[in-house]
Amino acid sequence: MPEGMTTYAQIPEAARAGAGWNCALDEAKLGGSETILFVEDEAFVRNVTSEVLRSAGYKVLTAKNADEALAAYREYRGAVDFLLTDVILPGETGTTLAGRLRREDPELKVLFVTGYAEQLGLCKGERAECLAKPFSTVVLLQRIKQLLDSRQAWAGEQHRVKHACGNA
Repeated sequence: MPEGMTTYAQIPEAARAGAGWNCALDEAKLGGSETILFVEDEAFVRNVTSEVLRSAGYKVLTAKNADEALAAYREYRGAVDFLLTDVILPGETGTTLAGRLRREDPELKVLFVTGYAEQLGLCKGERAECLAKPFSTVVLLQRIKQLLDSRQAWAGEQHRVKHACGNA
């Protein structure tokens, strides 16, 4: 190793404790069959995240801005269960988009994503949360599942997966 270079390794608690936790099996519990409208202006992030969601069993509609999202939402009226949106979008913001969609469906659940820490407090609310970028696949699926599934049993499972897979 070159002089002055520092390396770090993150080892999940379960691995250090020899618990033999299989995160891949538990991640399968985090999927669903609901329809998610995902709004993200960066193509790479939109494509990768959409694939993650599809591989977890979700149906995914994608849009790169609020106008495309509104069109998709109206085309699939009544079929969209969840809005996953970046806060900063070209044109209208994700928070404004969520407000417009909630006027049509007050029960729509929302998860905002942002790379700007100062926005984290602005997007929390009833049936909505904010997730800071970058985030892991497990954390994303946990947050979506948490918002979609209101059963009390989920809270204990979320805590167990989060800590065992090292995604605190």
